[in-house]
Amino acid sequence: MNTDNIVALTKRRGFIFPSSEIYGGMGGFWDYGPLGVELANNIKAAWWKSMVHDRDDVVGLDASIIMNPKVWEASGHVRSFTDPLVECKVCHQRLRADQEDEIKAHEAIHNKQGAGGVAWTQPRQFNLLFRTFVGPVEDNSSLAYLRGETCQGIYVNFVNVVSSVRVKIPFGIAQIGKAFRNEVTPGKFLFRVREFEQMELEYFVHPKDADQWFAYWKEQRMKWHRSMGLKKEHLRFRQHEPTERAHYAADSWDIEYEYPEWGVKELEGIANRTDYDLKTHAKWSGKDLSYTNPETKEKFIPYIIEPSVGVSRLILAL
Repeated sequence: MNTDNIVALTKRRGFIFPSSEIYGGMGGFWDYGPLGVELANNIKAAWWKSMVHDRDDVVGLDASIIMNPKVWEASGHVRSFTDPLVECKVCHQRLRADQEDEIKAHEAIHNKQGAGGVAWTQPRQFNLLFRTFVGPVEDNSSLAYLRGETCQGIYVNFVNVVSSVRVKIPFGIAQIGKAFRNEVTPGKFLFRVREFEQMELEYFVHPKDADQWFAYWKEQRMKWHRSMGLKKEHLRFRQHEPTERAHYAADSWDIEYEYPEWGVKELEGIANRTDYDLKTHAKWSGKDLSYTNPETKEKFIPYIIEPSVGVSRLILAL
């Protein structure tokens, strides 16, 4: 069954609809139908129960989608949250320069139509943040962004959580919420979309214990996916190569799933983000984001272990 047939099936059965379809739809946006929303809610409830309600060391948070734009300047998103963009000089279609399969498919279409070879513009960096304005005046003073990831709302609330509920390290903050990325070429159904929902845990640990907790969360997350009914033989770990790891990550692994229709794809990412995020926000905000052990009085910036999974990818796996 190809992607078009799957899209038609999920629509016919009431799981997933093209967004605003009566107006021709909109690339990269999808709606959950009556059955799809129930499935998504059940997945989120199972994740929340496992991560928050069944544990004494994790609390929840629901941060705002729009935050002070300085959050995204500090995190590096305004500067470097980009994909390489190229444009076909023949038909002016724009594609990601790093998606070789899509580039080749586009060139094959032109060749089949007898249009001759394709010439591409030089790659340029395209920022993935959605821009908006807050208030009645649209200028740089009112510029804001839809969040490109949910985790930044957790980092900027770290001190609020520690001081209000008196959690002690190691502990985690969990969140489920929407994130937005203005993808150059959305596609492959729910795999590359412009609006999606993340289920994330930011687990704060002492730097010397980071490797131990990283291994722990890798194991726990794989167990959870199997408990959801995913077959063991379709699940696997893959460690990121140093060249593909984010600059802040000391280590990063994916839990991959072999989809019958699309092959092996990332299902969940698990990263050791070190102390980069809290240090960066402390520097930009001028606030103290360190943690003091109430017993030993040791003061340090925690390392962060982050398991992150997309709701829609899990829906397709189930």
